Amino acid sequence: MDVIKDFKNDLLKRREVKLIIESEKNPGFEVAAEKIVSKFGVDKDLVVVNTVKSKFGRKTFLIDAFIYHSAADKERLKPKAKVKKAAGEAVAPAPAGGKK
Repeated sequence: MDVIKDFKNDLLKRREVKLIIESEKNPGFEVAAEKIVSKFGVDKDLVVVNTVKSKFGRKTFLIDAFIYHSAADKERLKPKAKVKKAAGEAVAPAPAGGKK
């Protein structure tokens, strides 16, 4: 496991890390989080894996993740889920005419 980037972001109270790991198959988000926990010695609840990328035919995977300083910081900065509209829900029409 090679660490490409290890940036301490004091403003957002987290570490931003990028790692390259070797594996026979795609490790997935859970295995990637476990590897980060073992590498950095942090609590699994503070790790958020953003992406696990690879290129065709390679056995190396690029993992992009955040390690938060505390659970409160993680909850405060976690992106909110987007709400989808229901299929039959009507959308309010745009106002007709020019400026008022």
